[in-house]
Amino acid sequence: MYVGFDIGGTTVKYGVLDETGNILEKAAIPTNYDLAEFLDELVAIVENAQEHYKKIDGIGISAPGIIQKDGYMQTAGAIKPFYGANIKVELERRTGLAVSIENDANAAAIAERWIGNAIGLDNYLCIVLGTGIGGGIVINGEVYRGAHGMAGEFGWSIIDTLPKSGDIEEVSWNKRAATVGGLCYQYNLAQKAADKNAIDIWDARKIFAKEAAGETLALKIVDQFLTDLAVGMLNLISCFDPEVILFGGGISSNKEFNERFQTRLSEVMNRHESIHYLKDQTIAAVRPAKLQNDAGMIGAVYQIHRQVTQKQFI
Repeated sequence: MYVGFDIGGTTVKYGVLDETGNILEKAAIPTNYDLAEFLDELVAIVENAQEHYKKIDGIGISAPGIIQKDGYMQTAGAIKPFYGANIKVELERRTGLAVSIENDANAAAIAERWIGNAIGLDNYLCIVLGTGIGGGIVINGEVYRGAHGMAGEFGWSIIDTLPKSGDIEEVSWNKRAATVGGLCYQYNLAQKAADKNAIDIWDARKIFAKEAAGETLALKIVDQFLTDLAVGMLNLISCFDPEVILFGGGISSNKEFNERFQTRLSEVMNRHESIHYLKDQTIAAVRPAKLQNDAGMIGAVYQIHRQVTQKQFI
C-alpha cells in the first residue's frame, strides 16, 4: 500500500493506493501555504493511513514546478513559499518511509502510460490545466525532464504580441489558457477594468455558468480562452509531433467543454495551411486524459512503487 499526494495551487488531493494503481480511498484538503503547517498535515494523513492499513510501503508526491532528483523544489508553481523546500527529505525524516516526488505533469504522463490512455505509446504529451499549465513529455518511452528538470513548462510559452513594458508573462499560455491563472485571471482583469469594486471569481465553473446565462463579458472571455488553448496545442503538435496529446485537470472531465474545445481546435487547425494539409495524416489527436483528477496521485505512487520494488519504467 502507498499514500499518494497530488499538491495543487488550491487543493491537495490524497489517497491510499495499492501496487496496481487502484485507489482504495481518497480525499482532499485546501493547500496550506505555510510550509511547516503543510508538512504537519501531510504527516497526520500518513499516520492515519498507517493506523487503518496493515502496511504503508512508501509515499508518492506529485507537485507543481521544477523538482530536482533529490527532491529539491527549485520552483513550486503558484505556491511561492515552497520554493527551495525539500518535502521529500522532510517527510522521509518524519515518517521513516521512502518518499518520491515528481513534477505533477510528469506524474500524470506516467500514470496514463501505466493504466490510462497512453498504454503502449512511446511518444506523447500530457498537459495539466489548473492554476497554471504544466506538461509531461514522453519521448521514446522515457520521461524527458531536460537538462535542469524544467522541460514541460509549456505555460511559460508566449502566444501573443509582447506588451510594450512590464512582465511579458502577461501574454503567456499560463495567463491565457490555464483554468484558474488564465480564464479566471482574464475574467477578473476585465471585470476590474469596468468596475474596480468587482469581486474576483476564482472558480471557472462560475464563469461558464455566467456564459451559459448569456453574460457578455463571460461570452467574450470564454471564447478567447478556447482559442488560446487551441493555439497552444497546435504549437505543441508542431514542435513535438506526438502520437497523442492528453490533457487533464478538473475541466477535462466536462463533456460539454470537451466538445466545444474540439470544435475550436478543428477550426484553428483548418486555418493553418500546413497543419490542415496533414490533419488526417500525421497530426496528433488531442484527447482528455483517462485518469483526469487522479492522474497526478496515481503517477506519483507508480514512481514510489518503482523505487521500492526496483522495477523498470513501464
